[in-house]
Amino acid sequence: MINITFPDGSIRQFEAGATPLDIAKSISSRLAQDVLAVKVNGHDYDLTRPVGEDATIQFFKWEDEEGKHAFWHSSAHLLAEALQELFPGVKFGIGPAVESGFYYDIDPGDNKITEADFKRIEEKMLELARRKEDIVRREISKADALEAFGNRGETYKCELISELEDGTITTYTQGAFTDLCRGPHLPTTAPIKAVKVMSLAGAYWRGDEKRQQLVRVYGITFPKKKMLDEYLALLEEAKKRDHRKLGREMELFHFSPTVGQGLPLWLPKGAALRDRLEQFLRRIQKQYGYLQVITPHIGNKQLYVTSGHWAKYGKDSFQPIHTPEEGEEYMLKPMNCPHHCEIYKAAPRSYRDLPLRLAEFGTVYRYEQSGELHGLTRVRGFTQDDAHIFCAPDQIKAEFLKVMDIILYIFNALDFKNFEAQISLRDPKNKTKYIGTDENWHLAENAIIEACAEKGLNAKQVEGEAAFYGPKLDFMVKDAIGRRWQLGTIQVDYNLPERFQLEYTGADNQKHRPVMIHRAPFGSMERFVAVLLEHTAGKLPLWLIPEQCVILPISEKFNTYASKVAEELDEFNIRSRVDDRNEKIGRKIRDNELSKTPYLLIVGEKEEADGTVSVRRQGEGDKGTMTVREFADLINAQVDALTKQKVKQ
Repeated sequence: MINITFPDGSIRQFEAGATPLDIAKSISSRLAQDVLAVKVNGHDYDLTRPVGEDATIQFFKWEDEEGKHAFWHSSAHLLAEALQELFPGVKFGIGPAVESGFYYDIDPGDNKITEADFKRIEEKMLELARRKEDIVRREISKADALEAFGNRGETYKCELISELEDGTITTYTQGAFTDLCRGPHLPTTAPIKAVKVMSLAGAYWRGDEKRQQLVRVYGITFPKKKMLDEYLALLEEAKKRDHRKLGREMELFHFSPTVGQGLPLWLPKGAALRDRLEQFLRRIQKQYGYLQVITPHIGNKQLYVTSGHWAKYGKDSFQPIHTPEEGEEYMLKPMNCPHHCEIYKAAPRSYRDLPLRLAEFGTVYRYEQSGELHGLTRVRGFTQDDAHIFCAPDQIKAEFLKVMDIILYIFNALDFKNFEAQISLRDPKNKTKYIGTDENWHLAENAIIEACAEKGLNAKQVEGEAAFYGPKLDFMVKDAIGRRWQLGTIQVDYNLPERFQLEYTGADNQKHRPVMIHRAPFGSMERFVAVLLEHTAGKLPLWLIPEQCVILPISEKFNTYASKVAEELDEFNIRSRVDDRNEKIGRKIRDNELSKTPYLLIVGEKEEADGTVSVRRQGEGDKGTMTVREFADLINAQVDALTKQKVKQ
């Protein structure tokens, strides 16, 4: 008999060799029907794989990320099985689950696959799913795997197999299709009830532009047809919210092929929006004792050799800049951190100087393949709202609490009400891949966990997801239509202080190594603006929107008064525009109601005589008549309520 421990701490005994599905059935038939994935001793596991020793167990349904991942990973295999039947001779690359659905990279050979084929691919996938084929895991030797896939002409699979260790290789078979895969998978194809092939794209084998270009087939599946219908409706809404479309309509940013791919040009309205975001964060940071610094856009190559960024980014980054000086090389900076380390080293530091908080809106550059570029969310030059905190190990928790205050305040000001947090810890069973002492790791991880608990933040803890240089806390925001975006991040770093030999003199008069904390509440200005546009559908918060009101004269003879109102509003820092088109007032109201300007100010004979404006709120209608000063006070009060209160607890 073996002891199985459940998430609530209860323990039950089962026969050795019982499968997780057997265990689920013993609890309830409903659980056995709904469960899609399982973890045994914290590791992903197949539902039909026997458990031979005492273990902990966690079950996951469709509602859980792990459940969706298993569902979509199995669906990728189902897609490959359908493609194998429909397009004989096709060769397979990799087919993982992604955040929304899955894809499979294929070499079509002599076949040509187009959007016109989507319908029959979907029909074939559903036909195969209805067969309720078992998905069977097998362990296979390296030699047998190379022979089996070699006989099928699967050159890409054979390349992958050649890099695997013998004794670690598994395959999964459903029907007539067998794939190289680590798993885990659903027990059968039966739960897959709705299918949609989404798109085709080009993808270089293993991301190498010098290798074969494959066809990437994207798809998504669901356990119910209704779920697919809801998802497709969501996609239609997402198209309306596409930040690229909104950016053009709102005249915020522009991309020019002459300037270069992935290099956004910020237009006046977009630049003003960015500036307001920056000033907002600068004001908050000032309250928390951050010191603003400025560093160059380039640095000597040796700076990045020291930091380790050359080893990490050198091969796939922008290439070194050569100067007329023999052997002298500079790099476009991929990170701000090395420069901030050098600022720390600019003077001797004492424990009395810590924590030292250095902040910079620093622009960095990373080469992204053209196929990976996407509006503002994936660019080649972007500005991080970067800051680095140099502190003693026993100050980590306090600094985390302060950074969390900042992030949560920003989320509130920008109406991001739905967010998740994840604490990434090191793998306790494989400590060799991390740097830093056990004591420091224990201190840092506990500090993050305790800080989240103090804030009442129900953060998910994930072992093995920490960076090699330290644990981290990431914030994932859900936008208005339920999509997840990673925004704020806080990371502990023992690596760079070691690499740059950073020191401070402690109270014991001995030299000590500081801990470095990386934090970026926005992440990058570009990506944050993109997420904000899609979250709000362009209806930005009042304090951020480029035009807070539009003034509508009822006829041309009141244009002069409208301009006077605009000038007066400008004195109160209210951003306005005069709609002086030769159109009837009804047409002006209708046109501007369709725009995203929050307030409409109508002026005519009575308003001019009284020195007032007639106020309409977008989507709410008439708000009465006010003086210009009263309207300005109304706007500024709303802005101040979100942006001017003290952040500190």
